[in-house]
Amino acid sequence: MKSTTGRQEAISAVINYKPLVNAIDLEGETSRSLYGTNVFNDKVMRELLSKPVYKAVQRTIEKGETLDASLADAVASAMKTWALEKGATHFTHVFYPLTSLTAEKHDSFFDPDGAGGTIAQFAGSALIQGEPDASSFPSGGIRSTFEARGYTAWDVTSPAYIYENPNGNTLCIPTAFLSWTGEALDHKTPLLRSMQALNQQASRVLKLFGHSDFGMVTASAGPEQEYFLIDRNFYFARPDLLNAGRTLFGAKPPKGQEFEDHYFGAIPERVLAFMMEAEHEFYKQGIPIKTRHNEVAPGQFEIAPVYESANLGHDHQHIIMLTLQRMAAKYGMACLLHEKPFAGINGSGKHVNWSLGCKLGNLLDPGENPHDNAQFLVFCLATIRAVHKYSTLLRASVASAGNDHRLGANEAPPAIISIFLGEQLEDIFNQLKEGKASSSKTSGTLKIGVDTLPTLPRHAGDRNRTSPFAFTGNRFEFRAVGSNQSIAWPLVVMNCIVADSLDFVATEIEKEMGGDPEKFNDALQTVLSGIATEHSAVVFGGNGYSEDWHEEAAKRGLPNLRNTIDALPALTDPANIAVLGKYGVLSEREVESRYEIWLDRYCLDINTESMLALEIAKTKILPAALTYQSQLSSLAINLKNIGKTPNTTLLDQVIDLTDSLEAGIATLEEVMAHENEGDTLAHATHFRDHVLPAMLKVRTAADALEGVVADELWPLPTFQEMLFIK
Repeated sequence: MKSTTGRQEAISAVINYKPLVNAIDLEGETSRSLYGTNVFNDKVMRELLSKPVYKAVQRTIEKGETLDASLADAVASAMKTWALEKGATHFTHVFYPLTSLTAEKHDSFFDPDGAGGTIAQFAGSALIQGEPDASSFPSGGIRSTFEARGYTAWDVTSPAYIYENPNGNTLCIPTAFLSWTGEALDHKTPLLRSMQALNQQASRVLKLFGHSDFGMVTASAGPEQEYFLIDRNFYFARPDLLNAGRTLFGAKPPKGQEFEDHYFGAIPERVLAFMMEAEHEFYKQGIPIKTRHNEVAPGQFEIAPVYESANLGHDHQHIIMLTLQRMAAKYGMACLLHEKPFAGINGSGKHVNWSLGCKLGNLLDPGENPHDNAQFLVFCLATIRAVHKYSTLLRASVASAGNDHRLGANEAPPAIISIFLGEQLEDIFNQLKEGKASSSKTSGTLKIGVDTLPTLPRHAGDRNRTSPFAFTGNRFEFRAVGSNQSIAWPLVVMNCIVADSLDFVATEIEKEMGGDPEKFNDALQTVLSGIATEHSAVVFGGNGYSEDWHEEAAKRGLPNLRNTIDALPALTDPANIAVLGKYGVLSEREVESRYEIWLDRYCLDINTESMLALEIAKTKILPAALTYQSQLSSLAINLKNIGKTPNTTLLDQVIDLTDSLEAGIATLEEVMAHENEGDTLAHATHFRDHVLPAMLKVRTAADALEGVVADELWPLPTFQEMLFIK
């Protein structure tokens, strides 16, 4: 037999891959010297801006003050000078529409000078505001096709940077994106609003503790990015990966992740070279990359930065995703950011480490004796109250078709939102329920039993990877965020609901004090005990994967929103709409628009996958199965013609599975042709209840055929090949 597919050619191309020679030239340069060299940062502004202009910009960044628009020309002039020296020929307003991708329109610095030459120009007005077409981005009904005007607005708090290309560089200016009516069409605008709300309510609490000079309270974020790498030859031989980001077919390989030998293993040479060059780019962009390692699944890896301002962390996260995909191509690989590109093995998440800080330090740092650290307890318990009270909103913030394949699986937190505190903090929490916390379990040391090894400090609490929202030392880690999702929307929700809880805490303390400062401690104790008592149901330190927890969670009244169609309607809950609108983060119309956008995106994702499943099944898998069936039939006839009794067991199996495949194709075609009446939710529900099960029926038959059809006839690169041939 001879292969008539591109699969064998893809395997051959991968095996014969030639590594790049001198991929990057770091001669005389270190990571330290490169750090921030492509960023219009504080150092550059000090050098290029006059003192009054520099101080005005810093007040906006550090204190949230409004920047005088009259200073924009001076900043624009300095930015242009710097960018031209960096080889930039164009500038662009980078914005973050509700596609969860970045968007940009490039404009040249150069205009004709009227004398046959050009002059470089960049006015303050061009820095402050741009005007892209708003009609072609998701708006959830806020903008109609004929209503095209939209604006980008310069975000002073996120520094401009240079994007390098072999043929020229571009000045990138992070911006917000709004409609002509002033409504948010992006991720950044509500994120900035939520950070402002959080600052206002956290400041109220700090003032009650007697602080006056603490600056601006800022939410911070450090998103850990998981991703897969496969050879590009395999990627282009898989239409499902190319168009949907995940494999719609593929039998489980003989070896998966059960040996547990990939996690933290030696990084393959080709992958490490890719990582190093990507980090080279991240350093130049001032992104504080800290960690790289193999993840649990074969072919899966992780990169993680140190956490920084949530707004800047969001912008950097988009640069990270784009750079990983761009750099992977340079090394002959494809970077897969889908939450579940391969069934049966670990999916990918984006664990978002979230905290609060100001000039006083990290407000979620418990210190040596957390029970005595009343300020920490306020911020910690306010977060617990927020997560419990608005768990459905938090769950909706990570709902997507891709994440549905991951949440609740063995490597991801369940769809039930709960909080893990660790042994020490949970003990303090329980003490508060009884009235007052008076002690903290000590950390201690770890006894190893080997004289030559040093004594190691032992944390007062363990980690729990099954928890969707876990305290991890001085921050909370939201582990349910999807790997290809913008972190802005989950951050908006976290910031907003914690602002609401801090508002509640400050108001209740003030009420209990009745204007008498001497009553502060008693008032604080009353409020903290009340929160611990009322919201204890959300605190859980056990195995989130167990069926027992699902039963226990139901008894506690914790919702289990298993999939996107269960979760997204929570956005329309009056309490959730109210908390987003209370501080001007999102109006009711803006919330409803997002509900429509996410539902429509769910429909688009599943519709794309179902059409791909049909195409691949009908044009690749079914022909291979029929060809093999024909070969087996011919063999049986030939044997019979020479007087032999053929064994038709395999032929019968192939016939049965091919019949099942054809039946599945017919069912899928039928449910896809069904004209579902009703609104977007009804359409999305039809995709969940009818299209996805029909796709699974096709896949079940196809994956079974993969295990019996002759290898040379099978048209698609297999999991075994994609995950293990590097």
